[in-house]
Amino acid sequence: MSSIFSKIISDEISAYKILENEFFLAFLDIFPLRKGHVLVIPKKETDYLFDINSDQYLELWKFAQQVAIAMDKAIECKRIGVAVIGLEVPHAHIHLVPLNNVSDINFERPKLSFSDYEMEEVAQKIRKALQ
Repeated sequence: MSSIFSKIISDEISAYKILENEFFLAFLDIFPLRKGHVLVIPKKETDYLFDINSDQYLELWKFAQQVAIAMDKAIECKRIGVAVIGLEVPHAHIHLVPLNNVSDINFERPKLSFSDYEMEEVAQKIRKALQ
């Protein structure tokens, strides 16, 4: 069940990586709802979030929490919203979206586009907040 996320994990496709460890990866969504929209994924290919074994599932959420806390420090917003849809890419993933209002996490909205410079700048801000 190889997906675009598998190619990002193996570095076949580049990504604006935020945080990575042996089991999980967080990177900027290249089709974001808001500037700073991050995807958090397990490195093990698993299509459905609830098919992840219980220990890894809990660790995935701890990893996402660590990223969300850094995002909250680095990005001016009221909250970091969380969504799990699971239909776009056949690889379990968590969306972390900077929010100022509820419509900021509406997946029916047109996706935004930012320059490489803007993407790298926001990625660096979040990575710095992790330290």
